Amino acid sequence: DPSRAAALVQQRLRDGGQALQRRIGNAYQSVADAWGLGIAKVPAVVVDRRYVVYGEPDVARAAARIETYRRTQP
Repeated sequence: DPSRAAALVQQRLRDGGQALQRRIGNAYQSVADAWGLGIAKVPAVVVDRRYVVYGEPDVARAAARIETYRRTQP
């Protein structure tokens, strides 16, 4: 029932307060940023809005791969 679902979402947004609304806003901003960078699939780790590692869900390992790449480039 679409109207019941809408009412439930509105209630949850009210119950979550501004903290929840901020978290949702940040999540949407992150999705928009990824889309703007051309991220086409997940998982993807982005560093400095310049480097992307696809397929590595471990952020520390992805960052290490990026750092290794940076050291090898002039």
